[in-house]
Amino acid sequence: MGNHNHFLIVGGPSAIGLELVKTLSADARVTVWSRQPSDALPPDVDHDVWDAMGDTDPPEVPKQLTGLAYCPGSIRLKPVTRLADQDFRQDFDLNCLGAVRSVRACLPALRRGNVGSIVLFSTVAVAQGMPMHASIAAAKGAVEGLTRSLAAELAPRIRVNAIAPSLVDTPLSAALTADDKRREAADRRHPLQRIGKAGEVAELAMSLLDGRLHWMTGQVLHLDGGLSSVRLPG
Repeated sequence: MGNHNHFLIVGGPSAIGLELVKTLSADARVTVWSRQPSDALPPDVDHDVWDAMGDTDPPEVPKQLTGLAYCPGSIRLKPVTRLADQDFRQDFDLNCLGAVRSVRACLPALRRGNVGSIVLFSTVAVAQGMPMHASIAAAKGAVEGLTRSLAAELAPRIRVNAIAPSLVDTPLSAALTADDKRREAADRRHPLQRIGKAGEVAELAMSLLDGRLHWMTGQVLHLDGGLSSVRLPG
């Protein structure tokens, strides 16, 4: 990489976003946008407060960017009969429209570089089909469509990919792993017999951002412990 690279991470203080920021900032400039201030960010990271669901314009974008990662997400697990229209709107606004707002704001800066990369986040529930996931799967399904459309529109100079993890050990998923019984059940659902770690997802995101996976665009990468593709016996 190198400190001539500049990355913008939306949702940087989140678990996966924070791991990504810490790794990238060791060898590049990093700017973070997030809804709340955060003391967890490294001191050399530029930070602006911005709510991706709000009506306000995004903060000022650096003049030139190497990559953009949009990390905000939600986990709203309810049967469809208990999901109001507003629930669907909120999940779509945060997960998809927030990504659109971020991409639109950053495109001029990304285009000023020789190459650029955008990383978005989906979920294994889009491809797998899971009960109680109607709202978030619908929103993240839109993100996957957005990923492929942007990859076609912005090629060849800007690559666009998405990561679709399964359950990852983060504060967002804490209610699903709140005790040993639930944690063990979550682990057992995966062929690799454990849920993911934030650092693992961040490592893949960094590989997409920093050019190590330069011949890849329009892809949704399933980092999910085998859940979407491997069937366990029994």
